[in-house]
Amino acid sequence: MTKNKNLKTLSSISVLCISLVIILFFHHPAVAQTPHHYTELEFPPLREIELPEYQRYQLNNGMVVYLMPDRELPLVSGTAIIRTGSRLEPPEKVGLAELVGTVMRSGGTQQHPPEELNQILEQRAATIETAITTSSGSASFNALSQDLNTIIPLFAQILRFPAFPTDKLELAKTQIRGTIARRNDDPQDIANREFQKLIYGHHSPYARTVENDSLDNISPEDIVHFYQKYFHPQQIILGIVGDFESSQIKQLIQEAFGDWAPGDTISDSIPTARQQHQSGIFFINQPQLTQSNILLGHLGDKLNNPDYPALTVINGILNGFGGRLFNQLRSRQGLAYSVYGVWSPRYDYPGIFIAGGQTRSDTTVAFIQSLLTEIEKLRTTPISEQELAYGKESILNSFVFNFQQPSQSLSRLMRYDYYNYPPNFLYQYQQGVKATTIEDVQRVAQEYLQRDRLLTLVVGNRQEIQPPLSKLSPEVQTIDISISQPQNN
Repeated sequence: MTKNKNLKTLSSISVLCISLVIILFFHHPAVAQTPHHYTELEFPPLREIELPEYQRYQLNNGMVVYLMPDRELPLVSGTAIIRTGSRLEPPEKVGLAELVGTVMRSGGTQQHPPEELNQILEQRAATIETAITTSSGSASFNALSQDLNTIIPLFAQILRFPAFPTDKLELAKTQIRGTIARRNDDPQDIANREFQKLIYGHHSPYARTVENDSLDNISPEDIVHFYQKYFHPQQIILGIVGDFESSQIKQLIQEAFGDWAPGDTISDSIPTARQQHQSGIFFINQPQLTQSNILLGHLGDKLNNPDYPALTVINGILNGFGGRLFNQLRSRQGLAYSVYGVWSPRYDYPGIFIAGGQTRSDTTVAFIQSLLTEIEKLRTTPISEQELAYGKESILNSFVFNFQQPSQSLSRLMRYDYYNYPPNFLYQYQQGVKATTIEDVQRVAQEYLQRDRLLTLVVGNRQEIQPPLSKLSPEVQTIDISISQPQNN
């Protein structure tokens, strides 16, 4: 009895102690911490960019291969870049390259009709895609590492033995016609498309658009001829990243591509680009709109311009929540929700400097005037040390996120190879940004941001734009965006 009584006493004391602890814990007064101002926050320095280990080699037929193992997941992805592009298609057959890139996959191969090809891929949760854009073609695959013995030969068949059946070609044409019919639905799409034409010219391979008439000019023979001209092993850079043994993947690549004979040397030169209109204000009337879509800019330059790092610092100064355009046009003047100004180069042909945004119809003129004012300030007035630091940090701090995955690093290495840039170009660029000075920024702003060459395009409601655009210039040119109908309609 005494023992049981003692146990009950101890149990009661334990319950009492636990209860006191709980009461004290929950009734302890909270200590409020004063939040730090964002300028007082401290962050560790960003890690330096380090490329994963990779191997580059070349098959006897000229195909370049990059291998980058990554054992994190049992997945493998591959991409082939092909030296072709829509800029090489005949001007009377615009849309030819796009059709080749589409039907190459949708039409299946000479060994596997489309439905059979799709079934093989679906059973293995794998994908294979092909496309041709302005300056290159691409083919890619994603698969489980255990299925490489099936997927890589299938991938090679699509590149080497596409079937191009007529019914799939006609289906692709119909899909493009549908896109043409809807291309004036979005005012931002209208602005982007027509601004490219103003810069490069209506018939430039860097701005021309697919029309119903040009689709009518494209025959099945044209598809085959375009493919046969550009798809050869010496025209291809293949990159594979993921969970694989290098010896195994090399053998698969050799078996799939090694006996592909090189084709004839291609003598096509890269089309040049020049600015079509030297200045002016252009307008597209869209009576249903309550706001204006505005773009202004001029022809730019290439990525390998030595001043490119300093020009991207200008991008950092102009853009973002702390940038000049956001602070002035959005926060202080309330003229726009979003506004931007970007020096946007290309690898092997001149890009553009483009600035713009969206604003209410009745603030269209004020928006354009304020945007021009900020560009002129950048040209004529030295920036502050704080702005220089902000511009450089906005570039360098975001740059590291382009290399989070091995596939991103591999993609960049392949692009440098494709456009004949040095493999260490990204490090040269980084160092250039870090070395940029206030004097560099003003020098490149004065040299490259050319007020007298700026083109301005407004997509908006003519009746609601008050004051009218004629306040900016006595001559405002109207652009016709009507769509030509197919010949067979």
